[in-house]
Amino acid sequence: MLSTNALAEVAALIGDPARAGMLMALMDGRARPASELALEARIMPQTASGHLAKLVAAGLLEVRPEGRNRFYRLAGPTVADAIEAIGAVAGLRPAGPPQAPASAAWRRDPDLRFCRTCYDHLAGQVGMAVTDALTHEGVIEPAPGKDWHVTAHGDHFCRQVGIDIDAARVAASAGRRYFARQCLDWSERRPHIAGAFGAAIADLFFRKGWATRSRRGRVVTLLPEGRRALVKVFGAVDPMLTTTRRAA
Repeated sequence: MLSTNALAEVAALIGDPARAGMLMALMDGRARPASELALEARIMPQTASGHLAKLVAAGLLEVRPEGRNRFYRLAGPTVADAIEAIGAVAGLRPAGPPQAPASAAWRRDPDLRFCRTCYDHLAGQVGMAVTDALTHEGVIEPAPGKDWHVTAHGDHFCRQVGIDIDAARVAASAGRRYFARQCLDWSERRPHIAGAFGAAIADLFFRKGWATRSRRGRVVTLLPEGRRALVKVFGAVDPMLTTTRRAA
């Protein structure tokens, strides 16, 4: 059973603003050098090294030496799920004294809220549009615990549209990760599709040229082809229309 001391230690590590900034910068699933993470956290490289060492020791980050650099990435999807869930709780905080721009700007970014990567799967309004459409069409249904179940109809749907569900099942059966996990979306405050199945859906969007990752950060640009695919392939409501209604 998880001890209260262990929980408090991990919470304290994540709770430091500099370390939280570096963890958020790694939420796109990619590895980054220490120098870039120091810039993201707005701290000196020497200070960043100490913070990163603590995160690696706690099992929150993995490090890979490459030449004279050391590249850091999240230790796995479980860490990403935890950070996303904390983001959802942070979004529920009541209004209070103004926060420093560095700590709150990411929650106000409309591009980040519209479509982003959550580790290696889609999140934000686009991620939820896909999740809602697949639920409505009977492709997935909630399963006991924190998982989604892919139905027999869903299995056929995936093969039709090009979602590599077989590779997702292999990754899950190898014990590397969950197959189809419910991940609490911090901006939509509802669970989207994570796990190996969620990664396979995101891979389809990138492989088909429906969406592109930003060179830096988690923002994903949904291209016109992607908007059409959401509606025609997935049967989703165009999230651009939803965004327009919210703004109005």
